[in-house]
Amino acid sequence: MSSEKRRVIWILSILLFLAIGYIFLSAYVGWKKDRDMQIFQQGMNYGAEQIIIQIAQQASTCQQIPLNVQNQTVNIVAVGCLSQTP
Repeated sequence: MSSEKRRVIWILSILLFLAIGYIFLSAYVGWKKDRDMQIFQQGMNYGAEQIIIQIAQQASTCQQIPLNVQNQTVNIVAVGCLSQTP
């Protein structure tokens, strides 16, 4: 085999190796991004669930709960507390 052919095979081998590495790296980055987004969404869902539980627990004490929504304040009271006479 001539040195010219060896050089071409060597260069093609390196290019093939780099192409395979790039494909695997792209696949890994996409997989990691999807995994990170899934973990972020799970965290948001857990946080929202915990907020609702805390509001419900506080509302069960028959006290008003002020919630600020944008520029408005809304007071939350448990419906069961409205039928009680003081």
